[in-house]
Amino acid sequence: MARVLITGMSGAGKSTVLAELAGRGHLTVDTDYDGWTDGHGGPWNESRMSALLASTSHVFVSGTAENQRRFYDRFDHVVLLSAPVEVLIARVASRANPYGRSVEQQREIRTYVAEVEPLLRAGASVVLDGCLPVEQIADALESLRGDDRL
Repeated sequence: MARVLITGMSGAGKSTVLAELAGRGHLTVDTDYDGWTDGHGGPWNESRMSALLASTSHVFVSGTAENQRRFYDRFDHVVLLSAPVEVLIARVASRANPYGRSVEQQREIRTYVAEVEPLLRAGASVVLDGCLPVEQIADALESLRGDDRL
């Protein structure tokens, strides 16, 4: 069993792979929704995240937040899902989530790739290619569990 954080830039495929994992019967948490942050992409609710990680030995958490590093020691794996910036821009321009459609937001994503992704990469225990088919990424994430049980 494992607690796995899936992090990365907007458009890397975090929500998509999380939906695939949920469909396979795993407990998943997307910190972009349901009150895990202040609703504006801010830091995670630390007491809520602490309670989650203390209460389960198997969960896939997805998100990128300024305070996520405080929780790295409570995850068994920190996985960076990475893709080229042009792939990220193409994905955010066409998805249901409105973030990333404006030129200003796309410029912001480019800045984050240059400045934030290297920090995420330095803290990651695993880096996966976000351009791979979602099923293959989910398989790789499942292999981090350490056993064959859900």
